[in-house]
Amino acid sequence: MERIRIGVLGAARIAPVALTKPARLIPEVTVAAVAARDPARADHFARRQGIRTVHRTYPDLLADPDLDAVYIPLPNGLHAEWAVRAMEAGKHVLCEKPMTANEAEAREVADAAKRTGRVCMEAFHWRYHPVARRMREILDEDELGTVRHVSASMCFPLPVFGDIRYNFALAGGSLMDAGCYAVSAVRHLSPASAFPVERIEVAAARATTMRRDPRVDRAMDATLALPGGATATVHSSLLSRRVFAVNAKVVGERGEMTVTNFAGPHYWHRFSVTVDGRKRREHLGHAAKTSTYQYQLQAFADAVLRGRPPLTPAEDSVETMRLIDAIYRKSGLPVRGTV
Repeated sequence: MERIRIGVLGAARIAPVALTKPARLIPEVTVAAVAARDPARADHFARRQGIRTVHRTYPDLLADPDLDAVYIPLPNGLHAEWAVRAMEAGKHVLCEKPMTANEAEAREVADAAKRTGRVCMEAFHWRYHPVARRMREILDEDELGTVRHVSASMCFPLPVFGDIRYNFALAGGSLMDAGCYAVSAVRHLSPASAFPVERIEVAAARATTMRRDPRVDRAMDATLALPGGATATVHSSLLSRRVFAVNAKVVGERGEMTVTNFAGPHYWHRFSVTVDGRKRREHLGHAAKTSTYQYQLQAFADAVLRGRPPLTPAEDSVETMRLIDAIYRKSGLPVRGTV
């Protein structure tokens, strides 16, 4: 195979920025088909995005012999089912985050990837950007010394209460939609001793819930105890007074590293490192301006075409969902997809 032909399951708003636009910049990737629950919406999406084939149903798209892979931007609660069905139909999978509604589903997806030999990659696009790589390099080079504390947050306002991200049945909630980024960042920036996440204890978690459905969190704060005495905090909010607040910070015995907008650094970001009282700005040049989604899609192509292991395989999703489940339990809320 020299080229990947991808079908889209669902004409979601994220699909153009996450897939169709970066695909135009990667010659070995073609977005070839789309299917949606509403055929009219699929037709409109196809016209707008220049996609030739529109399938009437999701199973029809999975049965298309001219497709090699699928991109899944469906609501969280539908990810596991369609990821497994896609792999069993012989397709590779790029699935939006979070990969599943809970750890048990993540294990099912990971097992399906192993069983079928298909690539199944979670779309934590920020992990593929040079900013994320540089953050990890600074820690691996031990510039900050022993890590004492890691924090990450993602907050933005979402006052539309009918949005699917507030729907418990579809695995909605602040921690699922925004907080999964913060959990991913804490995992990426924690000392190696914190892996697997079974070694992390959720010391405290507090949720701000919806009145209409107290199972759904509009905001979540969690404190984690890492091996060796280090701590971490995760904060997510769909109540934010600020339009967009996305931050990550690591404090070590010799200094600290702070990155503002770690999740979308190609739009803008601030990256500073202070060691032994001396502060510097990290500038990554032109490479930092390339979209996280383009880096992600290239990584997916490399995994499918060249067998290069992705940074966010299905097995890694099991660890992320294990921690998210633990935070929900500590907060007193039910794990998504279990009630």
